[in-house]
Amino acid sequence: MNQFGRYFRITCFGASHGPCIGVVMDAPKAGIPLSPEDFEAALARRRGGRLGTTPRVEADVPVFLSGVANGYTTGAPLTVIFENRNQRSRDYDGLKQVPRPGHADWVAGVRYQGYQETAGGGVFSGRMTLALVAAGVVAQKMLPASLSIGAKVVELGGLPVQDESAPAVETLLETCRCEGDSLGAVVECSCEGVPVGLGEPFFDSVESLLAHGIFSIPGVRGIEFGDGFQAARMRGSEHNDPYTGPGGRTAKNGAGGINGGLTNGNPVVFRVAFKPTSSIAKEQKTWDEASQAVVGLAIQGRHDVCFALRTPVVVESVAALVLLDCLLAGSDAHVVR
Repeated sequence: MNQFGRYFRITCFGASHGPCIGVVMDAPKAGIPLSPEDFEAALARRRGGRLGTTPRVEADVPVFLSGVANGYTTGAPLTVIFENRNQRSRDYDGLKQVPRPGHADWVAGVRYQGYQETAGGGVFSGRMTLALVAAGVVAQKMLPASLSIGAKVVELGGLPVQDESAPAVETLLETCRCEGDSLGAVVECSCEGVPVGLGEPFFDSVESLLAHGIFSIPGVRGIEFGDGFQAARMRGSEHNDPYTGPGGRTAKNGAGGINGGLTNGNPVVFRVAFKPTSSIAKEQKTWDEASQAVVGLAIQGRHDVCFALRTPVVVESVAALVLLDCLLAGSDAHVVR
């Protein structure tokens, strides 16, 4: 389904090369100051145009269709759309017959019996994350000011990253671009000031909810919390977080801020693995339905060398949506303030 959340529910709609991308939020509380300018910083971080990202650049100006009046949310469902203007749909001609490796072209054709949109990937496009970022902007306005969320790229093409603008990073991106290939990356997110007790012990654990939201981002291949997979290589004496004082203070944060599915007062820390961009200029092999043979395919169009460079703000947005939903779920129940 295209809905996410229970207490702050969002519905995403649109397609990469359709008239617009949009999101309905049901529903922000009334009286939140909201203007198009509130979205610009977040949208700029998701936008292409810089080294290693797609040359397709959209203005991405938010248009409010409902839920805002006189610069404030009304308490009714908030609908925001972004027009798609910079499209080159001809680049995608023929993909129903020659599916791209790594994409949803073939499975979508089977599922939707050939009626699916193929231009730009349709509803499977990374452009759909625009809706998540828009919803994240509103969600962050509803979170306590003491709760902060930040994400960054910490690994690119298997190499640690301290600074995305470092010469080594730029050289790696440019070399990969010239080869017609692409790179994956790891994004780390840290949520600080999270109240103790958010989440539920089982199916709605904070890890479960975050993983659900994060895996909705196109191109995600994995998520880990705290020590993550490294915990499987540790002993209990290494992985456990010893308590060192009142209020749940611990000496380390191997659990990533979550015990038993509930937030424990430490920063909620998780890392997300993104695959390399599937659309590459380097020739690959694929099946041609028309000729019933394996053929070479060099994908045309404007694509990222590493689309993950644009995802930290998307990861932050999903984290904000999940934590807000957890706060609203516990607002009249058991959450420790």
